Amino acid sequence: MKRREFLKKTSAATLAAMGATIPGTSFLSSCKRAGKQMESTADTVILLWMAGGMAHTETFDPKAYTPYEPGLESNRVLSTFPQSPTVVDDLFFSEGLEAIGSVMDRGTVIRSYRAADLGHILHTRHQYHWHTCYEPPQTIQMPHLGAWIAHERGPVNPVIPPFISIGQRFDVGEGEELKAYHSAGFLGSEYGPFLIPDPSSGLESVRPPVGMNINRFEKRHQLYRDLVEQSTLGKHGSAYHKESMVRAMEKSYALLKSPESEAFNLEKEPEESYREYDTGRFGLGCLLAKRLTEAGARFISVSTEYVPFMGWDTHENGHSRTVKMKQQINRPIAQLIRDLDKTGRLDRTLVILASEFSRDMMVEGRPGKTVKEQARQPEVMQKKSQYGMHKHFTDGCSILMFGGGIKKGNVYGKTADERPCSTVEKPVRIDNIHQTVYQALGIPADTHYVIEGRPVYTTPDGEGKAIPELFA
Repeated sequence: MKRREFLKKTSAATLAAMGATIPGTSFLSSCKRAGKQMESTADTVILLWMAGGMAHTETFDPKAYTPYEPGLESNRVLSTFPQSPTVVDDLFFSEGLEAIGSVMDRGTVIRSYRAADLGHILHTRHQYHWHTCYEPPQTIQMPHLGAWIAHERGPVNPVIPPFISIGQRFDVGEGEELKAYHSAGFLGSEYGPFLIPDPSSGLESVRPPVGMNINRFEKRHQLYRDLVEQSTLGKHGSAYHKESMVRAMEKSYALLKSPESEAFNLEKEPEESYREYDTGRFGLGCLLAKRLTEAGARFISVSTEYVPFMGWDTHENGHSRTVKMKQQINRPIAQLIRDLDKTGRLDRTLVILASEFSRDMMVEGRPGKTVKEQARQPEVMQKKSQYGMHKHFTDGCSILMFGGGIKKGNVYGKTADERPCSTVEKPVRIDNIHQTVYQALGIPADTHYVIEGRPVYTTPDGEGKAIPELFA
């Protein structure tokens, strides 16, 4: 086995962070805070990432429904699904999300998130911004939300990686751009994501490669330590990053030898429970997230996976593609909430469902902002493939939050009922979302480090404000 293949097998988390390590970067290990540690309402975060741009009017903020017929004027269509009641009085979702609607008495729907105006709309740029709170490009590698939480709160269980990312491959379109935000940046490799592209193969992430016995693996483990010590990083990079890489490998090695590694084995799940989650890779990712929460993970991301023109990236056949995406997410998300609630963990677990932006049939970007049209929509539809939300829309998006001190059965914000279905009440920005999450975890807004003489906060300039109305 080549050294590169070995490292990939033995420490996905370390490899992910190695690319983010910047030779010569100075790291000051003391955190500068003006305030005291805050009281927390959550210990764990699960981010359910709807990669590709989930249309708000087709999911959690339905508008007037217009069924398809040949000759239908595109501008008449606000939603291609009828509305469906939820367990909360006067709260409706779109058809196909009934299971999630049945657990909304345990959560909040935000209907007024506005994605940033980043000019030409690119998925990975908006995803970078959502996950780091910083607009690309940056002169230094900004940490992912999960890395900040892993660093500031530390592990719940020292054996389980504090930041785990499930469901996203990096050998697909825009893989390098995706890697850019799957990183702990200057915080160090040990706080980067432990990557599990396929949840059904999660156990392989914490086992030696096939054909390698434990004695040979231990020799390779020592070789890795020697390589780090003798590498050019050791000569030119900061001691902090070199030590962090070694600690990341040590933690991966400890997990391999621990009984907690069985949390990654979905075959240990009872058959009835497994079936409830088994809608595909995303559903099994939710199951793995449940098991890892029980085992003591701090931050877990489960993605429907971003692959250009697939999944939620509905540039064509928008209606039929959305039907399939709802089938993937509806049952497992509801089951995850019910399972966490049943075991009492939901009270201290903040579950978030979000996407980089929304979609509309006619409007690209934000009303009043001219951006390149990336999907063609005829004024009059003649075939079913033209029926759906195909254009990127940034002026009104939906986010769900459950547990972790969040209000139950709550609706926050509003979008217009006519096109453009933009935010009209209580607009929410990404720094509001990040600081709301940090507040739930007890992380003060003034948390920052000085990197190359520049103070870097959890939100830009430390100005992110939590939304108090979201908390119970």
